Amino acid sequence: MQNIEYSISENIGIARLNRPEIMNALCSALVEDLNTIIDDITQNKNINVLIITGNGDNFAVGADISEMVNVKESEALDYITRVQYVFNRLTQLPIPVIAALNGYTIGGGLELALACDIRIASEKTIFSMPETNLGIIPGGGGTQRLSRVIGIGNALNWFFTCDKFTAEEALNLGLIQKIVDDDYLLDETIIIAQNIAKKSPSAIAHVKEITRTGIEMDFYRACEMEAKGFAKSIVNDGREGMSAFLEKRKPIWNK
Repeated sequence: MQNIEYSISENIGIARLNRPEIMNALCSALVEDLNTIIDDITQNKNINVLIITGNGDNFAVGADISEMVNVKESEALDYITRVQYVFNRLTQLPIPVIAALNGYTIGGGLELALACDIRIASEKTIFSMPETNLGIIPGGGGTQRLSRVIGIGNALNWFFTCDKFTAEEALNLGLIQKIVDDDYLLDETIIIAQNIAKKSPSAIAHVKEITRTGIEMDFYRACEMEAKGFAKSIVNDGREGMSAFLEKRKPIWNK
């Protein structure tokens, strides 16, 4: 893969967007590289957490404008449908996906970050959804994901104004979960990933699936789904985890 550097260390996958010369703009080939990584994770049961970050000074700006400027409507639909498909696959992975955000995280780059489960940002991160400045709208799930995370009024403010927002402002809105020193962004994110990787893989997968599915459902139906998931977890890794707690030892989780 030419557009993403991918490595695995101690059950943690790290994907580094690698087009720093153009602020990691999301070209079609980069999206396909991400899809390849998702395929690998789906087949590799030894990866417990995925981190996505950007090489250079930025996480990612939007789509590569040079690819988009002369496309037909049908071509634009095919392209953005593929982007949505890959981003949705990322969200649906059974493992946690953490975005480590540095520098510009705007447009399609922010949409990629929104497809992740947790977002950690350096104090130098800048957020924006600048599409209406270009006469277009977000297409990679941004209208739906951003409004669900920060609220419809805040999201529409971002879409309408195209203003830039700081990491502190993003934290206050709940867009990101933590701000860290720029020099230690990846180190701090790896520590978070290592902590998560120690948990039961099946419990992590179930709580992610039920939380993400339930948020789109009627509350009481979602609670029924949660109850069934709880009961299933009790007879899966739950027995090992509770036994280990009582016996004061580390649990041995099922793969």
